[in-house]
Amino acid sequence: MQPLADKLRPNRLEDFIGQEHLVGKNKLINKVIESKKIPNMIIYGPPGTGKTSLVNIISKHCNRSFFKVNGTTTNTDEIKKIINETYNFNGYNGIILYIDEIHFLSKKQQQIVLEFMENGSITLIGSTTENINFSIFNSILSRCILLEFRPISKETIKENLNKIIKNNFSDYDFSDNSLSLISEISNGDFRRALNILELSLNTFEDTKKVNSESISSLYQIPIKINTKNKDNHYNCLSYLQKCIRGSDPDAASLALALLINSGDIESICRRLLIIASEDIGMAYPQAISIVKSCIDTALFVGLPEAEIPLSQATILLSTLPKSNSSYLAIKKSIEDVKTTNIEIPNYLCDTYSNTGINNSKFYKYPHDFPNNYVEQEYLPPNLKSKKYYEYGDNKFEQSLKEYWKKIR
Repeated sequence: MQPLADKLRPNRLEDFIGQEHLVGKNKLINKVIESKKIPNMIIYGPPGTGKTSLVNIISKHCNRSFFKVNGTTTNTDEIKKIINETYNFNGYNGIILYIDEIHFLSKKQQQIVLEFMENGSITLIGSTTENINFSIFNSILSRCILLEFRPISKETIKENLNKIIKNNFSDYDFSDNSLSLISEISNGDFRRALNILELSLNTFEDTKKVNSESISSLYQIPIKINTKNKDNHYNCLSYLQKCIRGSDPDAASLALALLINSGDIESICRRLLIIASEDIGMAYPQAISIVKSCIDTALFVGLPEAEIPLSQATILLSTLPKSNSSYLAIKKSIEDVKTTNIEIPNYLCDTYSNTGINNSKFYKYPHDFPNNYVEQEYLPPNLKSKKYYEYGDNKFEQSLKEYWKKIR
């Protein structure tokens, strides 16, 4: 049976939902369709925001041979066959090749596509839910118009659900709260909203009454947090860091799973490295090296196996002692650099800088003294009494504190 989302897929721009920054009177997409001069383009953004629907509408107005392949299943031979066969016979007006999930194309496949773009055999339209800067060749991106699709607003989702029910399912009674809840849990994904609506229609067919409690009862059906939504993605990164900072390996593992679900392991790797310095820091200085090794492994093997070294790094950071002493030290130092006139003492400058005087004779070389230490003022005169680094209350930093107490 055809899903409701497919049945209601728009065929005209007038029926297209969302992306008001691109679609509408005098907007880019309208002008492109009116001109019938379709440029190479990459459409990127979270699922359920209308990427495929827009391409289908464009295909009906382009006056060219139109072919669609999916990056998950296509291969180099299929791409070549489409272009060679159709261009010779019915592609005299040009060929538009639409590659859905274009980020799944291998390096070799992307090079083949680029070659046909460059010689004018095809106009490429690609769509992806991934970060285009990591998944698509720069040489392809530079030849395309980049169209960012944004999550559909809750208000727009609710408004259009109302219209759909009124025009197609008027015998059902959906409460205002039920539609608000569907709009909320859809996370900007209109296809998800239609799937929930369809499930509601089938589940409550007998009573034909649906309220917020009815929708809540469907939560046994997995409704995932859309981590590909930019706001949710950053919320999940924040959630990961705060769980690790709070030394809760169970919650941190859940946060990691949410992020892995988005497929963007690079942002996970960057955040884990920051956590190793910001939240563990001097309490266990080796953490950043271990985490870096885990990250190198994750990036080398890729998903799904990357889950394992990323989990190792997450559990390690969660269970290690914590210290933000190095983080606080640099923050305080930067604040003084921004607000204070810093003058480095001459004897700590380059040997002959500024004055032409040999500064080295005024500098005490620590390695010439017992324990490689000699008392000497290193801070500028106007910041002499400042303390930027405070030893953290953990075993390692306290051992350093005791060591320097004895030496000094």
